[in-house]
Amino acid sequence: MKLCVFQGTFNPIHNAHLKVCEYIKKNTDCEKILLIPARKPPHKNCDENLSLHRLNMVKLATRYYDYLEVSDIEYQRNEISYTFYTIQELYKKFHIDKNTDGKIKFIIGTDAFKKIESWHRAEELKELVDFVLFLRQNESTFEHNFFKELKNKGYNYTLMKMPFTDISSTEIREKTAQSIPITGIVPKAVEEYINKYGLYKLH
Repeated sequence: MKLCVFQGTFNPIHNAHLKVCEYIKKNTDCEKILLIPARKPPHKNCDENLSLHRLNMVKLATRYYDYLEVSDIEYQRNEISYTFYTIQELYKKFHIDKNTDGKIKFIIGTDAFKKIESWHRAEELKELVDFVLFLRQNESTFEHNFFKELKNKGYNYTLMKMPFTDISSTEIREKTAQSIPITGIVPKAVEEYINKYGLYKLH
């Protein structure tokens, strides 16, 4: 199986995340895209009380896409969500052979990719995945050159040319805290879920 992994906090998942998935499906040979909400992300501070809510919202957002699957693999481990261990497990779970199926593709934003060498067991991780890199609108030539340096170090990536969508989970949380509507920014089911449980409200 040709698998693509989209790992993140998804706090909350929004329409730009889904557009990335649609673009990947249309422009690569991936058969399945696996979304993995990180239970305890090593590089971000997340309210652990929202952990299960984040997983539930990803399930709601993706339920009508046959090529998308949501994994609770990092919830089952209940420890810091290091990507290296997750990818190792996925090779076994999906019986993926790098020689016949190719490496697992791993969607990553440029902010995270710039720090990839600081990731846990990064030297081993780069042998397990091919990164799929999405640029932000204002990426500079310097940053492009920096990414090339990473490729020279063995961090193989494909640069995707999807038009930039300016949506952020931070913006959504801030709007929700101020009771500003988020209709059209997140899937309707996710908006209803946020309202039902009063998520991201200031207390």
